[in-house]
Amino acid sequence: MRLLGAAVCSGPSEAALRPRQLIAPDGQIDKKQLAALKLPAELLLRLYRGMLMVRIMDERLLTMQRQGRIGFYGEARGQEAAVIGTAAALEPNDYIVPALREAGAAIYRGLPLRAYVAQLFGNANDLSKGRQMPCHPGSRASRYVTMSSCIGTQLPHATGMAMAARLLGEHIVVVGYLGDGATSEGDFHVALNFAGVFKAPVVFVCQNNQWAISTPVSGQTAASAMAAKALAYGMPALRVDGNDVLACYSGMRDAVAYARSGKGPILLEALTYRVSAHSSSDDPSRYRDESVTMQWRTERDPLSRYQKMLRQGGLLTEAADTALHEAIEAEVRAAIAAEESVAPPPLA
Repeated sequence: MRLLGAAVCSGPSEAALRPRQLIAPDGQIDKKQLAALKLPAELLLRLYRGMLMVRIMDERLLTMQRQGRIGFYGEARGQEAAVIGTAAALEPNDYIVPALREAGAAIYRGLPLRAYVAQLFGNANDLSKGRQMPCHPGSRASRYVTMSSCIGTQLPHATGMAMAARLLGEHIVVVGYLGDGATSEGDFHVALNFAGVFKAPVVFVCQNNQWAISTPVSGQTAASAMAAKALAYGMPALRVDGNDVLACYSGMRDAVAYARSGKGPILLEALTYRVSAHSSSDDPSRYRDESVTMQWRTERDPLSRYQKMLRQGGLLTEAADTALHEAIEAEVRAAIAAEESVAPPPLA
């Protein structure tokens, strides 16, 4: 496991900050590296299904928002590898305390698609009975805590939950997700400082998509990487290619094993890019060069990269891929049709 070491006072080396990558953008992978991961074919295909579910779900639900059928939506397009790859490395009893773009992780861990769609409508089937804005699901069964729109407030909660689990003797890990913008919040300092001092079994996962709405990473920090920030709090860090699902999975597997072993917290940075708008309320063309965005959409797309790897490895045929697309499309459409007709919750 390659970690950024806290003992280097001058900061981590350039080599240490280079993101771990297993799948090249063209889908090529070293077969020895893949074999070393010891991942069954079933898991490799489940990762693909999870990523494809997020992509198809987001495309359909954003269209619905544009049609005025739901009030708000925030995509995870281009970040599917970071969402699914990190979630897949968790045990069923581990907890997720999410930021904005991790709903796919809840669905991967068992949240029914209809429950997610019901939450978007805020109908009578919504677990929160319309008390949350769209894209704020929560599931006790999936151990997925309802997110807060206030940036960074979830991080002290993740640390506190991890401390509570340790006091109760539960051998679990709590994951606190955040974006690059959250590292500028006071709650980031509070959470990491407390976790570092008291060795909380928490993994902080920073999806560094390089934009906090209209603020670029260069406006957030002078640090060489978000992972470098962990060193100040006495914890190690990992940095992975956030568009490589196997790098995200292997890095998260290492991070979770570290936290579960009792050594304390760890930070994992997944370097990716927000290829969509921040949300359905945003127009990114007003503040960034969208030709750069198009490069990430076409040349570094995580779903396309993983699809190529699976096909080159003989794990996914064109016919099976087509059938999977059709099955997920049908599942999403069925969930929408079932929940859109459900009445609002009773006012009482």
